Amino acid sequence: MSKVEDFLTASEEKTIIEAIQKAEKDTSGEVRVHIEKSTKKPPMERALEVFYFLKMDETALRNGVLLYIAVESKKFAILGDKGINEKVPENFWDTEKDIVLTHFSKGETTKGLELAIAEIGNKLKEFFPYQSNDTNELSDEISKG
Repeated sequence: MSKVEDFLTASEEKTIIEAIQKAEKDTSGEVRVHIEKSTKKPPMERALEVFYFLKMDETALRNGVLLYIAVESKKFAILGDKGINEKVPENFWDTEKDIVLTHFSKGETTKGLELAIAEIGNKLKEFFPYQSNDTNELSDEISKG
């Protein structure tokens, strides 16, 4: 299962997109998932490149969160922008990463991502509650590299 296209089925992809939409429903925060085949770079370094490439650093409140997956390299990272990083508890991203990796190791890719996205959504809602003038600043679709 080294192909990006094989990593998630169409219905799994739909489930994750719905999880993103649900997570973003009550917050001005933005969540993205990016999947690519491999990277030779450390996952956080590559996630940062993808973060800028997807223009996630351009949200008004700097509250975008990226879940980055390199399928073949078996690398995973969660990267939050400045606004959300300043608010979440110090170990928050590590906790979410552990949730995902625990489920990945059991072959429960979708469940792991879904749970982490829901938790991230809760934190975003806590610190960046929905405002009536909020717009969805970034696509909810899963990006692929």
